[in-house]
Amino acid sequence: MLLALLGGRPMSASTLADVAGVSASLASSHLRKLVEGGLLVVEAAGRQRLFRLANAVADAIEGLLLLAPPERVTSLRAAVRGQNLRRARMCYDHLAGTVGVAITEALADRGVLVAEARGYAVTAAAPAVLAQIGVRIEQLERLRRPLARRCMDWSERRNHLAGSLGAAVTSRLIELDWVRLSEASRVVRLTATGRRGLGDWLQVDLSRGAS
Repeated sequence: MLLALLGGRPMSASTLADVAGVSASLASSHLRKLVEGGLLVVEAAGRQRLFRLANAVADAIEGLLLLAPPERVTSLRAAVRGQNLRRARMCYDHLAGTVGVAITEALADRGVLVAEARGYAVTAAAPAVLAQIGVRIEQLERLRRPLARRCMDWSERRNHLAGSLGAAVTSRLIELDWVRLSEASRVVRLTATGRRGLGDWLQVDLSRGAS
């Protein structure tokens, strides 16, 4: 259930029960414990109660995934799902996997990001480069949230971009239909439009795996 919520979208208890393959009563019991333990936050949406990860829990889960042994592949379906997760997925509200790392490294190559001890410095080149896809960095700088953080990618073993800038870039890529979210899954699909757009914007070659 925690891995499902790592996709960044709040989910109902019934949806999480289906994801976990357990009964509604067992899911409710575990969800109650996760809320009491501070790992999940529950919020009302009309008559529904939706669950989401508490702050910083997503980073903790991604960190644990770095230590986890490789998952045993038991079917072709599981193998394909694993490949899709590694290619592009949501890490709460920002893009991870091969696509997320490629974008981050391309932004560094363009001089937008410079790695520091605890994150990334955003340079004077950033506003012009990010404005090309409609991201206004001056609006993000007013937020309390860190602007640009490094997040170690469990599948690539390299960093992808987190923080308010990582979230804003990801949100804009979704709006442009360069990437598409999957229903009830963390998997993100790169579209043909996105493949071309990222090539034009950052000269990123992601020719494989477009939908």
